[in-house]
Amino acid sequence: MPEVRSSDGARIHYDDVGRGEPALLFIPGWCTTRAVYRDLLPRCASRRRVLSVDLRGHGASEGAGTDFDSTTVLDDLLAVIEASGARQVVPVGLSHAGWWAIELRRELGAERVPQLVLLDWIVTEPPPPFLDALRGLMSDRWREARDGLFAMWLQGVDDENVIRFVREDMGAFGEDMWARAAREIASAYAREGSPMRALLNLAPSTPTLHLYAQPESHDYLAGQVAFGVQNPWFHVMKLPAVSHYPTFEVPDLVAAGIEALVSARETYVNTTLETPGAAPV
Repeated sequence: MPEVRSSDGARIHYDDVGRGEPALLFIPGWCTTRAVYRDLLPRCASRRRVLSVDLRGHGASEGAGTDFDSTTVLDDLLAVIEASGARQVVPVGLSHAGWWAIELRRELGAERVPQLVLLDWIVTEPPPPFLDALRGLMSDRWREARDGLFAMWLQGVDDENVIRFVREDMGAFGEDMWARAAREIASAYAREGSPMRALLNLAPSTPTLHLYAQPESHDYLAGQVAFGVQNPWFHVMKLPAVSHYPTFEVPDLVAAGIEALVSARETYVNTTLETPGAAPV
């Protein structure tokens, strides 16, 4: 497995498979390892190069011994890109890794980051219950707050891969990492307002695709569709999955959506793929 040393000497590990540019850069969210892309990686790597990273202090990467912030992680991702030699990358960010996707676009510019892919993220302003959960993660009731998030992400889920990943992989992270995650996520929303607002401020506009399964809300989807009508560079696809982790449940659809955006083989339109029994949009 390739590795790169960060500016402070921490070893950051990543997979490097497939060929072709732009390369996809798979970025897990906080308290998540690159294992979340296990089923997606070979599907995407059959068509183009894929770099799949473990964040510092996560999975095989070092750096959990001292505190760090989102800027440190961004520096690590930049180091991975430069070590890989990739001229162009399309960040694929799961959940709040989307903030790093946006920062990479800001840092490297539109020529080197031509598109963005966001997976299952709160792209609007965060709802009050979510902000309450972040505050809980930064308190002595962090475990209760974490378990509440797990319950929400696993509601109605019977896929053993998803259940095992959340309970075992994510459940292995302790209080320090969950508190750090909450601090950095809350800080990003306070600074940016929402991912949609941050995307609007990118110049030139960057073609962006949001693939998501949760929440099962008509208003959440309708708001994104309306945003896409006003900003044709933004596209949304509601996936026929149940959990917060469609990379496990519907990897073929996720891979197809990513490839359609990146290859620009067709004019991408706002699309809804509904779960059986779901109310029409």
